[in-house]
Amino acid sequence: MRMIRQNELDALRSRYPAGTRVELLQMDDVQAPPIGTKGTVTGIDDTGSLLVNWDNRSGLNVIYGVDFVRKVAD
Repeated sequence: MRMIRQNELDALRSRYPAGTRVELLQMDDVQAPPIGTKGTVTGIDDTGSLLVNWDNRSGLNVIYGVDFVRKVAD
């Protein structure tokens, strides 16, 4: 995992404010929701991880630089 710079963190927080809907593209975790699962961002921690409440009730975070999501319109 790579460290996030403050300007990158600020950009992430601007791009994914709480309430943003996302779709999972890739997650490196054996307990990951299926690719394509949608969820709602609840925040971003100081490491750049997106805190997401997934629609399938999973609560796994999207790890900065490892896992990938895209914004979706709902």
